[in-house]
Amino acid sequence: MTRADGDSIGAWWEERRDHIQPSEFVLSKSGKVMFDTYSNSPVGRMDPEETLTLIKYLNEIRAKAKAAS
Repeated sequence: MTRADGDSIGAWWEERRDHIQPSEFVLSKSGKVMFDTYSNSPVGRMDPEETLTLIKYLNEIRAKAKAAS
């Protein structure tokens, strides 16, 4: 990513080492940001397995609510 790319998503740019810090997003089918993280260390980054578990859980809740209405 370039500095301009990082700026466009609001990511943190580390001046000292001249690189973008991790910026992670989970998007809906329509492209809406559902979850995001911005980190400057390994702490706070999305764990893929935990993120998938959360997405599955939220989809189950959504399906139950839709079936009840």
